[in-house]
Amino acid sequence: MVMSRDQNAGRIHSVRIDNSTFERVEEFKCLGTTLTNQNSVAEEIKSRLRLGNACYRSVQNLLSSKLLSKNLRIKICRTIILPVVLSGCETWSLTLREERKLKVFENMMLRIFGPRRDEVTGEWRRLYNGELNDLYSSPNIVWVIKSRRMRWAGHVVRMGGERGVYRVLVGKPD
Repeated sequence: MVMSRDQNAGRIHSVRIDNSTFERVEEFKCLGTTLTNQNSVAEEIKSRLRLGNACYRSVQNLLSSKLLSKNLRIKICRTIILPVVLSGCETWSLTLREERKLKVFENMMLRIFGPRRDEVTGEWRRLYNGELNDLYSSPNIVWVIKSRRMRWAGHVVRMGGERGVYRVLVGKPD
């Protein structure tokens, strides 16, 4: 697949790496992640967020239980829900709109901490997003995605020039 903003890029040519020839395609699924020639991950993120919502709803009763500590609920979120959403995120190039969608999902997930009683009025209120982030005390979801991308790029760079993945990264697949 040739990723380019130019619609005609690579239409005629196929890519040859070592003794293998690869034809041009509009999109393909790799390890459960759909990659498109426009490098648009909007549909992939929507799909991942739907899967994350389904996973969240399946453990929602467990997460809302007051018998579990805050730390245990956070561990459940990190080990059950986030891997579903973040699977294949190393290939995502995020726009601000997609970052916002991911943050909204994360805040929805963090609402497991429930409401707080206002010290001044004594009324119950929802936690503000900043308060949720302070309670969570872990890097936000966008930072995790960016760090995973950098970690993957580091692996590819250390592979060496004879590996196909490295040659594609530096733009010299032949």
